[in-house]
Amino acid sequence: MKKEIIVNRSENETRVAILEDAKLTDLFIERLESEKIVGNIYKAKVEAILPGLQSAFVDAGLEKNVYLSADDVISSKNERKIEKALSKGEEILIQIDKEPLGTKGAKGNMNVSLPGRFLVFMPFEKHIGVSKNIESKEEYERLKKLVQGIKGESTGGFIVRTEAEDATESEIKREMKYLQRLWSSINQRAEKAKVASLIHRDLGLVFQTVRDYFNEETDIMLIDSQKEYEEVIDFVKIVSPELVSKVQKHHGKTNIFKAYGIEDEIKKLSSSHVTLPSGGYIIIQEAESLCAIDVNTGRFKGRKSQEETVTVTNVEAAREVARQLRLRNIGGIIVIDFIDMRSARNRQKVLDILKNSVKGDKAKIKIWPITKLGLIEMTRERRRESLFSLLGEKCPTCQGLGIVLSKESLFINICNELKHLKIERHAGKVRIRLAPNVAPYFRERIQRLKKITGVDIEIQSSHDIAWEDYQIIIE
Repeated sequence: MKKEIIVNRSENETRVAILEDAKLTDLFIERLESEKIVGNIYKAKVEAILPGLQSAFVDAGLEKNVYLSADDVISSKNERKIEKALSKGEEILIQIDKEPLGTKGAKGNMNVSLPGRFLVFMPFEKHIGVSKNIESKEEYERLKKLVQGIKGESTGGFIVRTEAEDATESEIKREMKYLQRLWSSINQRAEKAKVASLIHRDLGLVFQTVRDYFNEETDIMLIDSQKEYEEVIDFVKIVSPELVSKVQKHHGKTNIFKAYGIEDEIKKLSSSHVTLPSGGYIIIQEAESLCAIDVNTGRFKGRKSQEETVTVTNVEAAREVARQLRLRNIGGIIVIDFIDMRSARNRQKVLDILKNSVKGDKAKIKIWPITKLGLIEMTRERRRESLFSLLGEKCPTCQGLGIVLSKESLFINICNELKHLKIERHAGKVRIRLAPNVAPYFRERIQRLKKITGVDIEIQSSHDIAWEDYQIIIE
């Protein structure tokens, strides 16, 4: 599989696309005015403790207070109940786990973790874990013993990441010391810092991509900004010097995202309709905490039986759903309505393909068995806002419902209001201002309006009027 990382940098945003065999699999966007805070560490003050919900709200200097659950509290008192573990006004260090979403503030965690390329350092833990994605038992045991031996009696725990596979002892040792020194530096800064202030900022988008995605399997990392290119080269020389040759500067005059067809892919992501290779399609309906995905055969009729047609469509949908969840960064509860299949073997096949397709997703995912109705329920970790939330805003007319009042409904509402106003007693003229797409409908029915009012009516088309709005002006 050919893996490419494409970086596009402009004054207002940084975009990173990951392509596998020329197909877009991951898209990350960081904008100047909507800076990401996940991974940042703040010195905060406890503002409120809610024993009934076993949670607290802390002031970290952000727009909204940060939510903290009892499970995310580190207490020297070894208390599990939040009202005993924390005190109002207490100063604590928190790390942001999840971005603010809608009306909710960010979610924090006192159990800080500092990720490196090969390891994740957890200052308040003791255990050493190894990524389950390292399938070789020999390599699994080698890395666990290696980290245990280097760590010795020093405090804190470590998780060995998948990228550590085949890493040398010197590489592991160097990163371990770096992460321990970083934590020491964070503590020193926290002692001098004011309450509700930023102590440690996580790596920017491009450096995070280098840390989490840039490895031996990557064929090229192409960057269109000279400054960003130079900074990445310096960073890679420190973390993975053997990969420096894979970082290259884009010299083409055409925008790098256009040259690779990524701009067209991004436009498609704004649509709820996604076409499948055979002609079927899926519909993605995203809400604040739940996403519903519907699978349809569309124009695909198959060649043999209905069961075969349905199974082929569901298989394609399973692969595409896994890809779309990553691209759109959809999190929370996800319900997929696959087309009903009679064969239990086919149902299991679709489930297995979905599970296999999400393996490359770095978000935590849990999938439940397919039901008799063809539904699959799953959850996907949400750490930042979805791509839809980042790129779009709720429609001011429908407020995100996706529908507005029909022209007929609007006509009936206005007729009822005209009756209530009893305009027939008025000797002047009545003007009704409507949205441009609505006005023609009313002009075709103007005689019905005149019959209600008994006076002359003028229909005006106005671009400053929204679809469901109108103005009745009596002159």
